[in-house]
Amino acid sequence: MEEKLFRRKTAHDLLPVKPVEITIEAWWVVQSGYITEDDIKICTTSEKSAIDKIIDSGPQLAGALDFNVVHSLYNKGFIYLDVPISDDSCIAVPPLEGFVMNRVQGDYFETLLYKIFVSIDEHTNVAELANVLEIDLSLVKNAVSMYCRLGFAHKKGQVINLDNLHPSWKNVPSVNRLKSTLDPQKMLLSWDSGENRSPIQEAGSSATDTDTNSQDDPAETASVSSLNLSSGHTKRIAFLFDSTLTAFLMMGNLSPNLKSHAVTMFEVGKLSDESLDSFLVELEKVQSTGEGEAQRYFDHALTLRNTILFLRHNKDLVAQAVQPDQPNNGFPLDLLRCESLLGLDPATCSRVLNKNYTLLVSMAPLTNEIRPVSSCTPQHIGPAIPEVSSVWFKLYIYHITGQGPPSLLLSKGTRLRKLPDIFQAYDRLLITSWGHDPGVVPTSNVLTMLNDALTHSAVLIQGHGMHGMGETMHIPFPFDEAEQQGDFSRVNMGIHTALKILRNKVDLQHFCGYVTMLNPSSRHANRKLSDASDGRGEADLASGSDVNGSTESFEMVIEETPMDSAVRQSLEVPTTELEWVPLEVCFGIPLFSSELNQKVCRKIATHGLCRKESLQKLLHSSRKLSLQVLNFVHSFQEGISALDQLHDAGSSSSLLQPVSADMGVPLPAKNLVFKEGVLSEWNGRSPSSVFFNHT
Repeated sequence: MEEKLFRRKTAHDLLPVKPVEITIEAWWVVQSGYITEDDIKICTTSEKSAIDKIIDSGPQLAGALDFNVVHSLYNKGFIYLDVPISDDSCIAVPPLEGFVMNRVQGDYFETLLYKIFVSIDEHTNVAELANVLEIDLSLVKNAVSMYCRLGFAHKKGQVINLDNLHPSWKNVPSVNRLKSTLDPQKMLLSWDSGENRSPIQEAGSSATDTDTNSQDDPAETASVSSLNLSSGHTKRIAFLFDSTLTAFLMMGNLSPNLKSHAVTMFEVGKLSDESLDSFLVELEKVQSTGEGEAQRYFDHALTLRNTILFLRHNKDLVAQAVQPDQPNNGFPLDLLRCESLLGLDPATCSRVLNKNYTLLVSMAPLTNEIRPVSSCTPQHIGPAIPEVSSVWFKLYIYHITGQGPPSLLLSKGTRLRKLPDIFQAYDRLLITSWGHDPGVVPTSNVLTMLNDALTHSAVLIQGHGMHGMGETMHIPFPFDEAEQQGDFSRVNMGIHTALKILRNKVDLQHFCGYVTMLNPSSRHANRKLSDASDGRGEADLASGSDVNGSTESFEMVIEETPMDSAVRQSLEVPTTELEWVPLEVCFGIPLFSSELNQKVCRKIATHGLCRKESLQKLLHSSRKLSLQVLNFVHSFQEGISALDQLHDAGSSSSLLQPVSADMGVPLPAKNLVFKEGVLSEWNGRSPSSVFFNHT
């Protein structure tokens, strides 16, 4: 009784009765399992023949055996399958279908799978990939083998001639098999016959689970054709996006098959140029108009399509970037997710980018919840360092121009008793919790939310609108000559004094992006939250949870006037330069506004930002801006700062590369206030506000 009670189940008892149905490829290797005499008795004659062949001649290519027999033996558990990956195997990852992965924190193999997912490309073989990632070759082979086994990737160059397969395989679809009906003259790829090679040697020098290198007998085995791929590999342009974009593409039922591409962009972290044709077809199906919040999803999808068409294979874009003896067909384009790249350690990320890309271009704005990718080579048209897309850069802009909305940066642990005097005249405030995107809230119940947010984060408070939400306008750069002349107006803001100072202090001519100008006193603002926050979404003051009913606080009054007529009316209302101040500067290509996107893309082309000479000046300007911003941050910090850490790291080549992947933007050590054109430390001793600092 005791023996029966405590007896453990065997592994066999825990296994399913029948394996799950899988798609077996002809190039997979069939290995014999533990087959007993009793097992043989229940086998058919053809199954016995196949088992004898595997045992006598060694592991066989699945395509050399009867298709139905292979599946029958697999379902009975008499054989198992290896997915052989050799050193020179190249892998392609198509858009994912039916992909589900529950991320387990700390799981080494899962982390490895994601690292390889974002690093893999169709032109880099497994051995080169292992070298770039500095990961053991056998581990990379195991991971790639699993991709192929699960159907998330397929092996390029593994072409099997139908004449060498068992007849039962001829009508079975496969991504890695040539159809005899294809005209060889019309194919871009050529192959040589490898009839004298064993199936195991041809399929790859290593299998995933079992070493099959010892099986050298070519007798009675199928031959596998060897594919000769061109060794030429053109570097590409990488368009960097964040998870906000994938979320927009997944929501709103934009297009029937768009979701699989969005899942690929999120899970793989990459959509390669080879998949962009089908992706563009799906984006073309997206409607141009939606209702309410859905319009935001449509806008991002349409502007993403325009951006891809602009950057991809654009001959004019790189007219002077290619070598004289090379044909100018423009560069292919890959879409890369920033969060996936940041999952690699900095040195590995740098090697992957340098190997595959000639230029990086960021979307704008990138969410504050991530660290932007920083890179000297390849050059990066986007935020030079993480601090440039943080709260610090806003204060830096106000500091050098002497203009900006009243702003108060409070360190974590500060507690307000009353709202400071500088915000008393405002009806709406722009709140940015550290590491989260900004949101506009009414001043009526903001104090409770601020104090709650300050318990776990630093917070930037800014005046936004005195009569509801303030009016914002986005001014694209680099600036044309005509935009720097004439009289100030809503359609000619380039001559604003703050923008003139900004152009003198920051090289905007070799970057692209936009400056957001704010008119707090305007009564004609379009009061849509998505417009006010540049598509970043609502503020997250509680790290994902509502703060004392903050959901109600974010409800914005939407005017009944249609947007187009509202814009026309605002353009007709006279305005003065003194009413407007710079709110923020964002580097990259914006996706939240089709009109702004087209203007920035046009400026990239007309100013030749992707040409070699401009990129060299961009590199110099990026370094200079990085040092200036880091010095600015350091001047308002106590103790060691990011600048000190960068100097300690060694050479100047590491200036634009984070010392560690998880090193965040320095938190404010002091409370800072910007008012009346001056940035200074705030001690909270004004009559209307008292604070207690618990840091």
